[in-house]
Amino acid sequence: MIPAVATADNLSRALDDIVDRVPGAMFAVVLSPDGHLVGASRGIDDEQAAQLSSMVCGLQALGLAAVQVCNGGELHQVVVQMSRAFLFHATTGNGAILTVGIDGDAEVGDMAYEVALFVAKAGADLPVYLEPVGAAHR
Repeated sequence: MIPAVATADNLSRALDDIVDRVPGAMFAVVLSPDGHLVGASRGIDDEQAAQLSSMVCGLQALGLAAVQVCNGGELHQVVVQMSRAFLFHATTGNGAILTVGIDGDAEVGDMAYEVALFVAKAGADLPVYLEPVGAAHR
């Protein structure tokens, strides 16, 4: 049996591992779809986590709107490129949101791989967040 990647006991450790594996990674957090912090790596304080939660909710809404307008299927990832940093935002199959911040010198491909790997492995171990009634029919 494969051990769970992201149970309540080891989610922070799994997020720390993402940050440790990619040079230039600054932090990783998992949020519920409504922006509640589920887990965080080291390198992010409570104030920054609260700001990030609010911002990620906006990114999620923007991504979902793009999916509807473009008939794009499901939202998988949003990447924000800044002059000195990147923010990766990926939705797990159960609705949880992984957000990772990396500095501008980090290998974007390596982080994209780590995000995809975490989403594939940890999704089954995170809480399931149901869509609001009628959301699937919009």
